[in-house]
Amino acid sequence: MALSPSQRRYLRSLAHDLNPVILLGAKGATDAVLKELDLALSHHELVKVKLSGGDKEERQAQIDFFTEGTGAENVQQIGHIVVLFRRNEDEPKLALPR
Repeated sequence: MALSPSQRRYLRSLAHDLNPVILLGAKGATDAVLKELDLALSHHELVKVKLSGGDKEERQAQIDFFTEGTGAENVQQIGHIVVLFRRNEDEPKLALPR
């Protein structure tokens, strides 16, 4: 599901006060982290992730790994922080604008 610009803007406003739920360490993006992120997205729908250090290409590779592995949408990326969203089809928690 592709997000419209108004939906992205709305989700960015909701994510502003959130703290990162997933913090990547020295090992970076692993399958275990992907599994935890999948659980967090199922529970919260909107999640902040603090990426591990590295250059821009390495951070983008981590984001791509997460979005492809979980089916989440990249809402926003600022520096080492990325905001991901995936709608919970069974019990949606966030009402998105059209």
